[in-house]
Amino acid sequence: MPQEKPQSPPDRRGFVKQALAAILTGVAALVPVGAGIVVAADPLRRQAAAENEVRITPFDALPADGAPRRFPVVATRTDAWNRSDAVPIGAVYLRRTGDNRVEALNVVCPHAGCAVEFERDAGQFRCPCHRSSFKVDGAIADPHSPASRGMDSLEARVDGDGVVWVKFQNFEAGRPDKVPVA
Repeated sequence: MPQEKPQSPPDRRGFVKQALAAILTGVAALVPVGAGIVVAADPLRRQAAAENEVRITPFDALPADGAPRRFPVVATRTDAWNRSDAVPIGAVYLRRTGDNRVEALNVVCPHAGCAVEFERDAGQFRCPCHRSSFKVDGAIADPHSPASRGMDSLEARVDGDGVVWVKFQNFEAGRPDKVPVA
């Protein structure tokens, strides 16, 4: 009859190996779980980034006569896993409407998405693509205009230091209603 060996208690080295394996398995599992959380939270992060104001220019840079002036919108762009600081993301027309008051219009034509230009002599914005024309406040100037809505206004404010800030947003072209681009 064969004799059974008595079972010895686990040695310290075996315990350390098992503990280390469990820790490494836990760390390895955190990587895909963390990536999943980041992907799931991405729409919330993008929405928060879209609601941020962008610094445009000092208020003193705007003509005192209320004529619109075009300014680039430079901000941080986050695209998938890439982040680019200080890149142009669009442009706005700004004009003084009073003491420390400013009006902001997106330069994109609401009809087909072309960039409108301000014609100072005519006192109007004109789209070079389909001849839409807009008044200085962004309203449609010609009732036969192909644009179904006026230029898109944006929230703007002048802070205590005399700097113009704009909540920049693009909107879908070709629609009669103002729908933000996601």
